[in-house]
Formats: sequence, structure tokens, C-alpha cells
Amino acid sequence: MTEKQYGGETGRKKGKVTKINANEISLAQKVKKEEMLEGEIIRQEDVLSYKEAGKIAIEVRNFAKEIIRPGMKLLGIAEQIESKIMELGGKPAFPVNLSINEIAAHYTPGFNDETLASGILKVDIGVHVNGCIADTAFSLDLENNEENKKLIEASEQALAKGLEKIRYGIEVREIGKEIQEAIVSNGFSPIRNLTGHQVTKYFLHAGISIPNYDNGNNTKINKGVYAIEPFVTNGQGIVYESKPSGIYIFRERKGVRGKLAKDMMDYILEEYGTLPFCSRWLIKKFGTRATLALKLLEQAGAVEQYNTLVEKGRGKVSQAEHTAIVFEDNVEIITR
Repeated sequence: MTEKQYGGETGRKKGKVTKINANEISLAQKVKKEEMLEGEIIRQEDVLSYKEAGKIAIEVRNFAKEIIRPGMKLLGIAEQIESKIMELGGKPAFPVNLSINEIAAHYTPGFNDETLASGILKVDIGVHVNGCIADTAFSLDLENNEENKKLIEASEQALAKGLEKIRYGIEVREIGKEIQEAIVSNGFSPIRNLTGHQVTKYFLHAGISIPNYDNGNNTKINKGVYAIEPFVTNGQGIVYESKPSGIYIFRERKGVRGKLAKDMMDYILEEYGTLPFCSRWLIKKFGTRATLALKLLEQAGAVEQYNTLVEKGRGKVSQAEHTAIVFEDNVEIITR
């Protein structure tokens, strides 16, 4: 899941910053605030948890490829994938994103969604174990279309080039340059306002962004965990924010009217903390009354909802993603 999506360039409203008090969030209570925000601090036990999350992500990714067929309801796909994550001992790090054609990201089905899988489908999966996140994505051609196949191949090639390039001390622009060259050589464009991202414990986006083109940024890669995530399009190479997605993140504890809204806020802090969640999960827990309670929380500023991200020229979009741990002397890709 890219930096723009949950706390980055396009995904966060201008001028708005995360105000979460780390000491308030039960999921993160055992982690010092500086450890959550500093990418170079990776304790050995956390490395093991990242690797375990990666193993689960690989198995879930393979499972998703086996079950997805044209015409399946996206709701059924999402529920099966998220159930598989928990069956294997992990937890979803964010709601499964199932985005079709020109929708680049942020589409997760609602509780009564009737949308069917079609076109070029992007499947973005996040797994966490003890807050340590593995993020991976792939694209499927569900209409036997040659253009779709070329787009998917371009994103996979770009991902491979990015993974070959990433290492301790390299400038992020150099990674972006490799990704861009792979995409352009296939006759397509990178989406310029979507990026890969650094990952820290309980934070899907922290610190460094990894561009999908040479953006001139000479920031160097530190030791830490990074998701490389090329998005490829035959459109204009820019996304814009469209309809509300039903995906939320907690921002700040607020006073709200109604017992259900208060209980739901406590549940969100306890169960999701700093990680994204969706209305579908809350309706499953609290029933359809959760819709109104969630609206009250959003109006109060306790939670923020993200919008779906759509390619500006309505071009089709493919996506590929893996997560890597960068050590000082080597790199380990944990989702491949």
C-alpha cells in the first residue's frame, strides 16, 4: 500500500497531520514512541515478526490467485482473503484493496457491495504480526486482454528493478529512476503521485517515500523496512481523489454523542490503533447501526475517511508490490 494512501501525498488532506497519542493506543503500548517512528530501530524479535508476516503474506497472496475468478463478488474475495490472514495467525494491516481498471487504489468492498471482479484487478494485501507489517500487491487480467497483460508485465518488471536497486545508503531518486525506466521501456507511464513507503511497527507509512520516477530526491535509504510499489498506466500518470472509500484511520480521541459511537471509538483504538480499518469490519462487529456511529466519529474529527484514487485520464492501472528489510550489509525481501 503506497505512501499516498495511508498518511501520504494524495491520501491525506492538506495541512492535516496524525495526532495519535501513542501511549493511548493499546496495540502499541509496549513499543516506545521513538521506536515506532524511527525506521533504523528494528529489534531482533521484530525482525522475526516481520519475516513471519511475510510468510503469511506469501501464502495469502498465492491463495488469492487461486480463488479469484472473473465475475466473483469483490466482497466475497475480500472476506476470504482477510479470513485466510487470520487463519494463518496474522491480522490484516489494512482492509484488502480490490481496485478495478482506472481505480488505482483505495477500493475495498462495503458490507453490501455487489461489485464483480473484472478487467484488470489490483489486489493489495497487508499482514501484521505483533505490529510488524508485510505489504504486497499483484494485478490480474480477468478479461484476457493483451493491453492488461502488458501493463501487468511492466509493473512486475519495474518492481524487480526497484528491488534490485534498493540497498542501505542509496538515494531514493536512483530507485525511482530504475522503476521509471522499466515502465517507460514498455511504453507506459508511472503514476507520479503514488509512491512506495517506509514501514515501522504499527505504522504503515513512516519516514521515507520511494518514488516511481526520478523525482530528484537525494534522501538516502536507512536500515529499516520498505515497500516498493510501482503503479503503471496507459493514462496520464496522475491520480485524483474520487468517492469516499469506506476506509478510515483514527486521528484523535474526541467527545461524541451516543453510547455506540463512544464504544466504537474505544474498539477502534483497541483493535486497530494506528492502522487503517473499514466500515465493513465495524458493521460486522456492531451491526448496521455502526454506519451512523461512524458518521458521528467522522464529523467529530475522531476518524478520517480516505477517497478512492482514480487515474486522471481514465487509463487502466496495474500494480505490483513487495516488502524488504534493508540491513547495513544486505537486503531481505520478505514477501517473495
